[in-house]
Amino acid sequence: MSLFIGDEQDEPVDAASLRDLAAAVLAAEGLPAECELALILVSPGQIAEYNRRFMGREGPTDVLAFPLQELEPGRVPPPVANEPPLSLGDVFLCPAQVKRHAAEERVDFEDYLRLLAVHGILHLLGYDHDDRRSARRMEKREGELLEMISRRAP
Repeated sequence: MSLFIGDEQDEPVDAASLRDLAAAVLAAEGLPAECELALILVSPGQIAEYNRRFMGREGPTDVLAFPLQELEPGRVPPPVANEPPLSLGDVFLCPAQVKRHAAEERVDFEDYLRLLAVHGILHLLGYDHDDRRSARRMEKREGELLEMISRRAP
């Protein structure tokens, strides 16, 4: 898998751990080894600009996902011979916002960052939370993936 991690902000973040998390999620979802994904860590100002420009919302947020494919949750598109690898899209995370929200919720920063990274990746894979049913499905899968990954961690 080709996983790009870009760090354009000042909060200390374990990029190797995020890369491992992304690889584990993609493998658990059955994605081919040739697929591509970018996780980009940005400042509150950067994510606020993306939030305004692409989502029509004001202010910073903690995660934004920009899928390049229209995928269906749980369904992996068949490989196409002689075509470029499946490029899933980009997940933008704002560690400063994650830290702020984690403190407000009284949860561990790293745990919350992992949850939001999984959340963003699932958006690239077609999951959404537009209604109760799809939100429950997405939350259930997030929980399953995080539990599976935590069992494999040393």
